[in-house]
Amino acid sequence: MTENFKSGFITIVGRPNVGKSTFMNRVIGEKIAIMSDKPQTTRNKIQGVYTDEESQMVFIDTPGIHKPKHKLGDFMVNTAENTLNEVDAVLFMINAEEGYGRGDQFIIDRLQRVNQPVFLIINKIDRVHPDKLLPLIEQYKDMYDFEEIIPISALEGNNVNHLLGVLKSHLPEGPQFYPEDQITDHPERFVISEFIREKVLHLTREEIPHSIAVVIEGIKPREDAPGVYIQAAIIVERKSQKGIIIGKQGSMLKEVGKRARKDIESLLGSKVYLELWVKVQKDWRNKQIQLSDFGYRDDEY
Repeated sequence: MTENFKSGFITIVGRPNVGKSTFMNRVIGEKIAIMSDKPQTTRNKIQGVYTDEESQMVFIDTPGIHKPKHKLGDFMVNTAENTLNEVDAVLFMINAEEGYGRGDQFIIDRLQRVNQPVFLIINKIDRVHPDKLLPLIEQYKDMYDFEEIIPISALEGNNVNHLLGVLKSHLPEGPQFYPEDQITDHPERFVISEFIREKVLHLTREEIPHSIAVVIEGIKPREDAPGVYIQAAIIVERKSQKGIIIGKQGSMLKEVGKRARKDIESLLGSKVYLELWVKVQKDWRNKQIQLSDFGYRDDEY
């Protein structure tokens, strides 16, 4: 660790689907946050740790701030808002392709109470003509006194290193919070459950994605062969959803397992035997006890 080492916590906020998880995975260099084109993919606060010789930045990828429709939605928005004054900097990310939306004003109103520097990050610049950026910058510049406005492409990596350099210059001198080879503060169980949930998001449509939770019920070494045996339950709200996730002769569940296993094996560095099943818990998103059981606990934030 060098002299004058800098460290700090940086939260990423924005409307759903602006690319917060893609940015996090780009910076960390490994997949720790799940990605989907469906809004509100991230439900918990996910911390990614970026360390170089001069600094350590702990990025907090929060759920998209939106108008909640159930208790799970309340939990997600509270999680995002509660990080705002606990960090050293805030990245307010918008989607260059979509431009200004009503949800942005909702977030800007909350940023008025933030004392930390706030950076406007215009993501997905690879999808728009450069001429579109200047009017967008002018529009947002009048809404809030941003520390800096930085256009990037999280997917392609454009300008991401410049952003890291700017953030480093704003961080205070401080300790190294995590070992240099650690990339997230979440236990393996959490990341594994998120990988499984991501595959269901990718493979299903309409109401299914937001009605599921994944609970890891067991992780243990295999006794009969090298590798790890993982048992996981996919929780749904209705019987009809259970049928969709299982699929004809179990085809959907097999595909979820096949895709999830690849990511889990990459994470654990060993062969994985994954056993999945589906359980119905009616209206679980509105029941506090079940939200807590499935890992959505307000007291952690």
